Amino acid sequence: MQSLPKSTTQKNVAVLLVNLGSPISPDKSDVGRYLKEFLMDPYIIDVPYLLRYFLVNFMIVPKRSTSSASLYRKIWTAKGSPLIVNTEKLTNKVANLLKVPVVMAMRYGEPSIESGLKKLKKQGVDNLYVVPLYPQYAMSTTLTVNEEVERQINKHLSGVTVSTTSPFYEDEDYIRVLSASIKSQLADKAFDHILFSYHGVPERHLRKTDPTGNHCLASENCCETPNKAHRFCYKHQCHVSTELITQSLGLTPNQYSISFQSRLGKDPWIQPYTSDKIIQLAQSGIKKLAIVTPAFVSDCLETIEEIGMEVRKEFLQAGGDEFHRILCLNDDNDWADILAKWSKSALNL
Repeated sequence: MQSLPKSTTQKNVAVLLVNLGSPISPDKSDVGRYLKEFLMDPYIIDVPYLLRYFLVNFMIVPKRSTSSASLYRKIWTAKGSPLIVNTEKLTNKVANLLKVPVVMAMRYGEPSIESGLKKLKKQGVDNLYVVPLYPQYAMSTTLTVNEEVERQINKHLSGVTVSTTSPFYEDEDYIRVLSASIKSQLADKAFDHILFSYHGVPERHLRKTDPTGNHCLASENCCETPNKAHRFCYKHQCHVSTELITQSLGLTPNQYSISFQSRLGKDPWIQPYTSDKIIQLAQSGIKKLAIVTPAFVSDCLETIEEIGMEVRKEFLQAGGDEFHRILCLNDDNDWADILAKWSKSALNL
């Protein structure tokens, strides 16, 4: 969705913060319902509808609901899903800073984008700033959020002026705050190496979002070769984020590496895979490993359970001694300040 011109005369302004989502409970039925909504998105499993319907409803969800529910139970808190709880805290902080309506929504599950927009409609909002909470662009994150927002805007808030933030993977303030958070969490910890683990995407997604049709993955150094495809290239943006963060932290090339986690299916995903990388690091003599997950602004199943439990266990079994998972920004005060700053600029506050 393209940013629309802002008006200096509009008074009823609001902000919509959009995150990925979560089941409403770790019960098998609720997890299954969430997985169906998530996986039926054509930007997640990008195959024809009938094939996607068959795969999701008869192959994937029946097999994964029980195991996924078990994983969610490991991370569930007394207040609910960590991702929902952390996003709600962040939303409240941004609202307190702005003194205008700030609503959180989830691309999948509740509270939905539709319910968030209905809430804003009742408040007479006529100028809306939307923030997809994804630092790097991907069709399975930024694109699907923007299209769903646009669809629901046309349905419930037609005529409202809408602007949306661009991917902020190289934003100076974002890099500064994330680097400061990493530095603070590692201040009292010894480490030999930092691994930057990003959520993976299928290689075909990179090709599909390449506007040139012939740059992404066409060569080994495609991410380093300047090209307009980088505006939509998730892998390139992950590498840029890593470079900027490591520069801010003063790390040398041998002190860090990059990998990608959370594969689904048998098709090739962007590499190296985190599960392989941590074993290689342990076997190469790295004993004290820190892991940062810069594709996530909120801790969730992939950061808490996959990295903090599964990957930790694999690293220690492979010969590592210490494992430090760096928390996401969550409701960090400086992160809330940045979101408020962006909102003020977009809404002329």
